[in-house]
Amino acid sequence: MEYKIALLPGDGIGPEVAKQAVNVLESVGKAFGHTFTFEEGLVGAIAIDKTGNPLPDETIKICLRGDAVLFGAIGDPKYDTNPDAKVRPEQGLLKLRKSLGLYTNVRPVKAYPTLLDKSPLKRNRIEGADMLIYRELTGGIYFGEKHLSEDGKQASDLCSYSEEEISRIARMAFEAAKLRRKKVTLVDKANVLETSRLWRRVVTKIAKEEYPQIELDFLFVDNAAMQMILDPRQFDVILTENMFGDIISDEASVIGGSIGLLASASIGDEHGLFEPIHGSYPQAKGKNIANPIASILSAALLLDYLGLNEEGNAVREAVDIALANGVVTSDLDEHSTYGTKAVGDYISVLIQSAEELVVNLNHQNISLGQSTII
Repeated sequence: MEYKIALLPGDGIGPEVAKQAVNVLESVGKAFGHTFTFEEGLVGAIAIDKTGNPLPDETIKICLRGDAVLFGAIGDPKYDTNPDAKVRPEQGLLKLRKSLGLYTNVRPVKAYPTLLDKSPLKRNRIEGADMLIYRELTGGIYFGEKHLSEDGKQASDLCSYSEEEISRIARMAFEAAKLRRKKVTLVDKANVLETSRLWRRVVTKIAKEEYPQIELDFLFVDNAAMQMILDPRQFDVILTENMFGDIISDEASVIGGSIGLLASASIGDEHGLFEPIHGSYPQAKGKNIANPIASILSAALLLDYLGLNEEGNAVREAVDIALANGVVTSDLDEHSTYGTKAVGDYISVLIQSAEELVVNLNHQNISLGQSTII
């Protein structure tokens, strides 16, 4: 099979980790008889520097004609430290989500057995933790009407949601739960916010009428943040709105011991974008020290999205072997001599011998709408 991938390396360490993900996909192609072609586009700070626009129209066209989008990272200190900047790299990602209709972000969070001691949380709290976070991406306060008074002393951001926006991601979360431990936790602030009360009404109705076999419970976002630390193993599928999901999912990243391990998928009805969650990490740019595993695992999610579940499992199995054998970057082992490229090369070589790998780990099925992720 032939697949066209839109490649958006972005800023900071984005190009370095994305390159390793590309190498992994090419190894998958060799091992399983597929052809992946990549068309590169500008996004973020580098796009601003070259075109004045964080998301040029040509980049959108590249993404629309691709089978999936592989994303690196965006962000640059010269924009982060300038509150008066009118154009910012992050605007490119927000616009891209809107342009592609990517209304759902899926973030798997797992405590790897070989890395339990790397987490700041105690082993007995995180061992066995395995959750999916479903975050709504195109509504809420990030996209609501914004106002700044003429004197600059008063500002407001409108948080708005519709029943349609809530129901479409809710059904995806329930479908995922069907293939896992059959539990969905809605995280909201229904004791204060009218939008959260709408979320509760819509999600409760869908659960009762369409998914009676799924357990549904509720947590206010402040309590959910606390429970994430006290006992993350209680969570199976978390469903939440845009801003709460942004915060909760980053908090969950500490469970695995390094933000450099966490992949994500942003999907809609017709398109999918896959990216690590760690950001551009400009301090590590060009030093060959960035952890490429989150980007590689994002490539595994991309494969699942394309319906290549065996191939995605081969990537995850290779990552598990690398972790077990200590082939990791210094964020996971301060004594490691492996750099970004070495870790990526090791995983790629394992995948090229995919027929010799025994994919025997207990991978859970999770629905991504178009296909199934395992």
